[in-house]
Amino acid sequence: MGYKFVEDLTSDVMFEAEGRDLAELLKQAGLALFEVVCQREKVEPREFVEIEARGDNPKDLVHEWLSSLLTESDTREMFFSEFEVKIEEKDGKFVARGKAWGEPYSPEKGETVVKGVTYYNFNVEKTKNGWKAKVVCDI
Repeated sequence: MGYKFVEDLTSDVMFEAEGRDLAELLKQAGLALFEVVCQREKVEPREFVEIEARGDNPKDLVHEWLSSLLTESDTREMFFSEFEVKIEEKDGKFVARGKAWGEPYSPEKGETVVKGVTYYNFNVEKTKNGWKAKVVCDI
């Protein structure tokens, strides 16, 4: 499982992420997102931020998770490089709790400013191997 970049769009970046379960899908989507934001392989997991996201369904959960990562990154002025995620499902609703590991911003490790995760072509689906998401980021 993992992620890949799909299309070269002028003002957007699109990627697909896959995971055996929803927790792995969120982790892979986070990795892909921060591959856009920074030189993730150079970002050391020195400190962590706790992240929580909620959704009425898996699609909402993925969108909220990625949006929460961007918000925490902007607010705390951090780049993230590793993620831990656990999912709870209760009464048909989903809650993701986890940690995003990284370090403070540094200009030499920055890449592209991601304004947000859009709903354009956004999709999350269950597959025979687990879960797959298609995500478009506004840059």
